[in-house]
Amino acid sequence: MDNYKETHTDQKEEESGTVAVTTERDDTNDHTESDGNVQSSKETGTSSLAEENFEEDEKEVDSRKTKHNLKTETYLKPWCEKCKALQTLSCEEVSPTNTSKGGFVLKLDSEGTYQCMATGLVFEVEGIIIITYSVLSWSKYSMQLKRPWKIVGPLFDIDCDPAILKAVHFPHSLCLGDHDAHMKLGILHFKKNTAIIEPSHDHSGSHVKWNVTSLSPMGPIAETSEPAGHHGVVLIYMVVGRGSSTSFRIHFSANNNSEIQDIYQDCRTSCKRYIKIDKPPVCQKLLEENKKYKLISEPEADVTPQEIQFVTEVLAIKPYFEVYYEQPTPFKISLVEADSDQVIWTTALREDDFDQRYLKGIKRRHSSNTSDEEDNNIKNPKWNDMTDGQQRSTAACVTDQQLMAIAQQLDKKWKETAISCLNLSKKDTDRIQEEEDDITMQKFLMLDEWRNKKKNDATLRNLSKSLRESEMPVELNNLLKEFRRSCELS
Repeated sequence: MDNYKETHTDQKEEESGTVAVTTERDDTNDHTESDGNVQSSKETGTSSLAEENFEEDEKEVDSRKTKHNLKTETYLKPWCEKCKALQTLSCEEVSPTNTSKGGFVLKLDSEGTYQCMATGLVFEVEGIIIITYSVLSWSKYSMQLKRPWKIVGPLFDIDCDPAILKAVHFPHSLCLGDHDAHMKLGILHFKKNTAIIEPSHDHSGSHVKWNVTSLSPMGPIAETSEPAGHHGVVLIYMVVGRGSSTSFRIHFSANNNSEIQDIYQDCRTSCKRYIKIDKPPVCQKLLEENKKYKLISEPEADVTPQEIQFVTEVLAIKPYFEVYYEQPTPFKISLVEADSDQVIWTTALREDDFDQRYLKGIKRRHSSNTSDEEDNNIKNPKWNDMTDGQQRSTAACVTDQQLMAIAQQLDKKWKETAISCLNLSKKDTDRIQEEEDDITMQKFLMLDEWRNKKKNDATLRNLSKSLRESEMPVELNNLLKEFRRSCELS
């Protein structure tokens, strides 16, 4: 077994082991576009073009890293001693360049094994290479994975010369200390809208190794019928602009960058304005699948719901605890197991952590280094989304997760709905049917096409109005009401 230990030296070690046999080989670089992430070039054969792309991306470095940024941009390493004991392979840690569209670029000058400090990805390369990559949401892809397989790590879109990239090691959230023998790990690889399960070459306590064949969206999966333990994180977001009261939105999830990014996007596209409170996020005990957890506050606060069940399925609506205090007072919060009160994670929040005048002051002091987008975040009562380079109110924007949930409720006569209710053309529906075989994905792409055509008018209200012209199922009507209710300003 190849395992991992990160170092900052230039020492490279050759790996031993058998070469995995993949179920399919595709020598073309089948690259799929990412959701709101970097759009990578498919032309990776010439170094001159790669150099130009890298120089262009360097100019678009997103340096907007303030204390209270919503997004987590650093790979959170597992704390588990059992998993650490499995880490033996040396690799050099490197910091990527951030692109303006949320992706990453790495320029590697020599053969070796390198770990990205932002995502946890490990690259084995055989020479000079420029790698562009981004974290994707599983929301569009997870339905193609059937039990007993389950998602155990982030979904990535990687683009580079596959002849130079020898292997990729994908971070996973599983704790394998006691379950290594019962786990079968693999890679779910999406090629031309087809999901293919490819075997891993090896794995460790933190990563799944895969020998490169072709490059398109892919992520780590595991086959097991037993509930597994996951390394987890807790993320705290505070509602801005509630006067003397204080309200928080607290998420817990597996240590999975795709899941963390989805939570970030949910907060960013909410009608409420949130600021991330930076506290150590890593859980000190494992999150167990299907187990229920609750949040305890000292002093007591209004916490809803009382319990949340931890699941690994990709949910359209991310569950979270809402914590409300009438007065902003220092407090301690803990995530505990509902049945045993065993503490999984705890932190203390003090006045400086949530005083809104202090938070705004920090943003103003950093204003010379921030973008117009962040300035708007301070001035406006709602977050602004810079999707595809165009500014639009995210209070009105329908998210991918919402569209997927709506698609799952629509009936099979989606083409009739597309033409009669959403004003799409037969050409649009024919193209969607050619691109995608899965019926739910066809409905999602139909809604996505409507959103792209509507642009600033792609609101939940307008979508509800359009769909009411058809015979809307009761479940869908209730779902749309729930989405709109969640977007009401406090």
